[in-house]
Amino acid sequence: MPLAQLISPRELAARQQDPKLVILDCRFALDDSDYGQRSYAQGHIDRSSFADLERDLSGPVIKGKTGRHPLPAPKALIERLRTWGIDNDSTVVLYDDGPGAYAARAWWLLAWLGKRDGVFILDGGLKAWHAAGLPLSLDPPGNQPGHFQGEPDAALVLSAERLHKRLGRAGLTLIDARAEPRFRGEVEPIDPVAGHIPGAQCLPFTDNLGPDGRFLPPERLRERFAAALGERSPTELVAYCGSGVTACHNLFAMALAGYPLGTLYAGSWSEWINDSSREIATGA
Repeated sequence: MPLAQLISPRELAARQQDPKLVILDCRFALDDSDYGQRSYAQGHIDRSSFADLERDLSGPVIKGKTGRHPLPAPKALIERLRTWGIDNDSTVVLYDDGPGAYAARAWWLLAWLGKRDGVFILDGGLKAWHAAGLPLSLDPPGNQPGHFQGEPDAALVLSAERLHKRLGRAGLTLIDARAEPRFRGEVEPIDPVAGHIPGAQCLPFTDNLGPDGRFLPPERLRERFAAALGERSPTELVAYCGSGVTACHNLFAMALAGYPLGTLYAGSWSEWINDSSREIATGA
């Protein structure tokens, strides 16, 4: 079964009574941390539970050390997955408002813990669900506690120290999921320092999507990432962004295109800039 899978609104609606189905609403807004929970309370896809980026899908921030969304402790995340009703053989569908950035973070975390089959992102998210004329619910999900068991895969994560040692090596492909103005250091609306990690290429996660907000076909995505890789091995690719969230969107898109799951620099730019000895680049 493919590692990265999409599901359409109609396909999800047809499977909503599947007893093995667990749906997670991953809506979030960086400028309004209560947006997701508030939106969920106002209406959500029936049977979905709310997964908050900062409370559930990230660990505690340590000022001056971590990035803005450090990885959660595996044990705490596993307990949360069980609370949502997830078993190892569950079918899990993840959605957010549409672009898929927060849903992709949840997808990556599940893959990190070993859940690599039966996990789908709702293509086009809640925007596509609305466009299909499908209803929302105010009801709680009613899931029974699950028994998920998993172990974090250390091979999927790269620390700042290890990345720093790899900079400049011929085989490294480093991709930054942020928008080009932030990558070039022209603007920085979130973090205190602008720019990017030296040697990185800018591949904005939004370019994985078509004008309709759905993921591009796998062949188009493969062309995109093949151009970034050149002759280098995809197993040496490292993805990052501002805080380790939208980088997961690039990793999901690569998996959709048939590439193996790349490595995440989870601390990303917001962690990198905590140490003044780490190099910073600007411009294209």
